[in-house]
Amino acid sequence: MSSENEATDVGAGDAPPEQLALIRESVRRAKAPRAKPRTWRGAALAKELPVARVLVDKGVLHLDRYFDYAVPEELDADAQPGVRVRVRFGAGRHRVREGRREGGGLVDGFLVERLAESDYSGPLAALAQVVSPERVLDGELLGLARAVADRYAGSLADVLQLAVPPRSARAEKRTSPDPLPPPPVPEPGPWARYEQGEAFVAALASGGAPRAVWNALPGPQWAGELALAVTATLASGRGALVVLPDGRAVARADAALTALLGEGRHAVLTADAGPEKRYAQWLAVRRGAVRAVIGTRAAMFAPVRDLGLVALWDDGDDSHSEPHAPQPHAREVLLLRAAQDRCAFLLGGWGCTVEAAQLVETGWARPLVAAREQVRVAAPLVRTVGDQDLARDEAARAARLPTLAWQAVRDGLRRGPVLVQVPRRGYVPRMACASCRTPARCRHCAGPLEGQESGSALRCGWCGREEGAWHCPECGAFRLRAQVVGARRTAEELGRAFPAVPVRTSGREHVLDTVSEAPALVVSTPGAEPVAEGGYAAALLLDGWAMLGRPDLRAGEDALRRWLAAAALVRPQGAGGTVVAVAEPTLRPVQALVRWDPVGHALRELAERAELGFPPVSRMASVAGPAEAVADFLRAVGLPGEAEVLGPVPLPVTAVGRPRRVGAPPPGEHWERALIRVPPGRGAALAGALKAAQAARMARGSDTAVWVRIDPPDIG
Repeated sequence: MSSENEATDVGAGDAPPEQLALIRESVRRAKAPRAKPRTWRGAALAKELPVARVLVDKGVLHLDRYFDYAVPEELDADAQPGVRVRVRFGAGRHRVREGRREGGGLVDGFLVERLAESDYSGPLAALAQVVSPERVLDGELLGLARAVADRYAGSLADVLQLAVPPRSARAEKRTSPDPLPPPPVPEPGPWARYEQGEAFVAALASGGAPRAVWNALPGPQWAGELALAVTATLASGRGALVVLPDGRAVARADAALTALLGEGRHAVLTADAGPEKRYAQWLAVRRGAVRAVIGTRAAMFAPVRDLGLVALWDDGDDSHSEPHAPQPHAREVLLLRAAQDRCAFLLGGWGCTVEAAQLVETGWARPLVAAREQVRVAAPLVRTVGDQDLARDEAARAARLPTLAWQAVRDGLRRGPVLVQVPRRGYVPRMACASCRTPARCRHCAGPLEGQESGSALRCGWCGREEGAWHCPECGAFRLRAQVVGARRTAEELGRAFPAVPVRTSGREHVLDTVSEAPALVVSTPGAEPVAEGGYAAALLLDGWAMLGRPDLRAGEDALRRWLAAAALVRPQGAGGTVVAVAEPTLRPVQALVRWDPVGHALRELAERAELGFPPVSRMASVAGPAEAVADFLRAVGLPGEAEVLGPVPLPVTAVGRPRRVGAPPPGEHWERALIRVPPGRGAALAGALKAAQAARMARGSDTAVWVRIDPPDIG
């Protein structure tokens, strides 16, 4: 015995009796170590259906198929279609012992089906382990995942990672509650304000499957209207699914459903809930205990039983586009579900995207709009300030806001809070030379120099370095001016102009959910506007050029959508609600805002897209990567005969230290991008060709990345 052991024994002997009792109790309660999954060498196979078809979780395109495994007799009862399993993957034909393939690493997967025999002629490896007897994958969800993978040129395993949440053993052990009986048929309520609103609710309650594009009236009633549509669907004995852009919208829909149906009628699926709670809610839906689901984009795959309605709010929001492969959009997934399950479809929002307008133009969906009299009653008064007005305005030349905006703020503060929407966050995110207007750039990384609240040193927006002795490289001047003013600087200026009024900010760092009806200035970036009790008395939409001037096909549509979302929080014109937009009034999105006509704007955009051959009239894909890799890919891919290749063109280089966007090149690398478009009806052929070419590259072991994306959101 070593001296270390002797010392250990002496210490244990000197320990007090209660400590020894605690040690013994801990040892007694300790669980036995878990055994590793077996290879089942020589084990008997299941007598019936001894072959398991498994989808392995590899997520690479050239392995996007099923693999057959043998089912050991001891796993026969638990190895049912839909359960999670672990298998050994990667062993070659030469690693065979006693008629069984052995070796390979352990990989997670899903058991898809049981077969009597395999169409594979070689020896089969055995299932290593059934992770859980819970059947989380059924044929309906598998078919949807396969349809999404084919549409976006992705792998089935990647889609299932988005569709099925990670397992939580404690959540599986808890039993789900019994399903509640259907609620009574609700009254139409606020749906009566729309021309076909009552008929839409009645069709849902009677078991019909209406398809509608809904342009919601301004105001906070949209959440209650969604709750009524869900209730009508539940009353018919079917399930409902609602996908919303963010947690704040989910909270409002949750409160509206709870007020209408009570507790236990619906499940909330969001990433903020935590893995265990989210998995428990998902299991309750999968087991049929809950028939209604609301949530963010992760809920688009929720396995709702007897699905009767799929609804999406604000489909133009960027958060509906999944950043992980194969990057599906929630709108397209719900369209696939509506076709697959033959259920009702509702696409709603204050604005109207070009894709929504196309659904109506093709006759696939019906418009669900209010009469112009109802729009005029619900909408605020919208006024504009253009370049000519600013040139004649002495106050606008001396300060940032024109006289009309100052008057709107002053009058609004007498009646309640005033919303100020600023398209840029930060203090002064863009600076320039006061003499020659040359943008101020960092000497280290060429990033934009930003002004700080302290007013002392400038700081680079990319690398974070401070610049204390800047001078213009063009003219040698030392004075700076603000090119763009951010939300924090705007709040500071308004605070000085109205010293007796509280100023609150809402942005990425801190997003407010609600504000009181007391007079206050609320400065917010687009998408972070809090809801005011009783509505805002007025709203200012500043720097419209910053959103309209983006080099993007959707710049006008997106600017109008964000303006409408802010203006919808303002009181109606009859209650004194006023919106002032600082933007050129002759532009089409500004005119649509003044008339509150998002549908007309979307129809004109759709007509222009049809003339140019751009989405959604055509189907488009992007191929990005190093120039040589993109050229090799385009030479190898077997595109449909109708395909047209645009480019390749260079992509902007991502600066070192700057956050990398989805699909952007790694910092410092030079990439090119080519766009491929095909006419309607050829999208499946394009996706299949791109998937086959990408799978061939991966099978050859190519180490050069090529990024393929179907329906890219930013095409310039």
